[in-house]
This record gives sequence, structure tokens and C-alpha cells, in this order.
Amino acid sequence: MPRIYKICSASAWREAERSGVYRGSADDLRDGFIHFSTASQVAETARKHFFGQTALFLVEVDADVLGDALRWERSRNDELFPHLYGELDLGAVTFVRDMPARSDGSHDIPELAP
Repeated sequence: MPRIYKICSASAWREAERSGVYRGSADDLRDGFIHFSTASQVAETARKHFFGQTALFLVEVDADVLGDALRWERSRNDELFPHLYGELDLGAVTFVRDMPARSDGSHDIPELAP
């Protein structure tokens, strides 16, 4: 099972749990898809887009469940990133982890499965 990862605020994730679907962040809504990262991309995504932010979750998703709505597109450093064109059904979520901020603004990234 290939896994992809989404970093999101705890409040946004709690809302997704209440509604049963994650519709994306403001950036996702602006861009027209939900941004995900692979295991090897999570640390740089956290540094670039979430530095200094607290109350974050790292959401692990089974990429196979997403079907054709998931597309791999070139982005930062010409790497392929997973983009979901549509809402994330919470049934595809395999794990949700806290992503604590360190005192220097960086985050503790757990060991992730590819």
C-alpha cells in the first residue's frame, strides 16, 4: 500500500472528522486540489510551509484508495508530488499523528512508511 501524507491544522482535521470528509486548506482550495507529500517530501514541506506553526497533524493516506482523482504532478525541485482533485474521504486515512513543533520552529517528523 503506497502512502501519502497531508500536514494540516488540528482544527481543520477535527472539522473533517465531524463532516466525514477533508476538503482541503485555503491553499488547496485556491489551487484546485489537495496537496500531499511522499514520505521523503514531508520534512521539506513542513519546513517550507508550516515552520513555526503549532497544533498540526500529519495524516497518512492509502494512495491506492484515491483512484483516478490522485495525480502525480511536477512541483518543487521538479519532483513529482501527489495531488488529489476532489475531497479526501476519511476512509482512505490510515493514521493521524501529532506533529509537535520544536522550540526553534521546526517539527518532529515521525518515521514514515513510503
